[in-house]
Amino acid sequence: MGSGKQIGISDYTDIYLLFIRFTAMENQYQSKTRTEDTVDDLAEQILDAAVRLAEKSSWESIRLHQVALELGVELVDVQRYYNQKDELVEAWYDRADHAMLADAALPDYQWITPRERIHRSIMCWLMSMHNHRRVSRDMLMYKFELGHVHLQVLGLLRISRTVQWILESAHRDAVHLQRVTEETVLTSIYLASFARWLFDDTNESENTRRFLDSLLRRAESLARLIEPISGGGCGLTVRAQKHKQAEPRYRAEGSVPQG
Repeated sequence: MGSGKQIGISDYTDIYLLFIRFTAMENQYQSKTRTEDTVDDLAEQILDAAVRLAEKSSWESIRLHQVALELGVELVDVQRYYNQKDELVEAWYDRADHAMLADAALPDYQWITPRERIHRSIMCWLMSMHNHRRVSRDMLMYKFELGHVHLQVLGLLRISRTVQWILESAHRDAVHLQRVTEETVLTSIYLASFARWLFDDTNESENTRRFLDSLLRRAESLARLIEPISGGGCGLTVRAQKHKQAEPRYRAEGSVPQG
């Protein structure tokens, strides 16, 4: 037998991280390509058609050639925007990100507290998909299906990307350990709320709203305990500017702004 160097755990870790980095770069390029082509609304029509077909059956059963037939276009027209079916899933959640960021740009958003901003942003993200919740659930199951390792990696990157946008929309500026703490806590809250929403049949997802509010209040209380010790916390205790009463309170949390 040769005396070559054995491959250790660190080597596998390096390979895995390299794979994630390459996948992220590829996904970023594909997202950039879709953004550059938004002058043509065919990309949106393709996504809408795919969701419409999935409502009649399931996301698992949808094929790109069926989407092309539904729209009366050629398969090459679909390929111009989506090289594979999973890119439709990415585009679906990109749309939710966009709805959340558009809501955060509304004038009244700046007058509410960080905790209220995060609550509003997460609910807006969820409610933008409310009319197609079952399909959204199917997409998630498809993405994390056993054997779809490459899709699972993209799924983890998707979670991280959305959490970053939630923090950005809430105007969170923490750095170093405090930033890591915020991201970790918020990721847990976001995923728990997402899971609750996927099966929430109450009016306007009221159970999810209350559940999310409870989680955020607990995080806020924990932050108050941590701050005197670490000088940081998860950042939810910082209050909004005192002009709040001068601005109309945004009550329809989670609704999608109408263009």
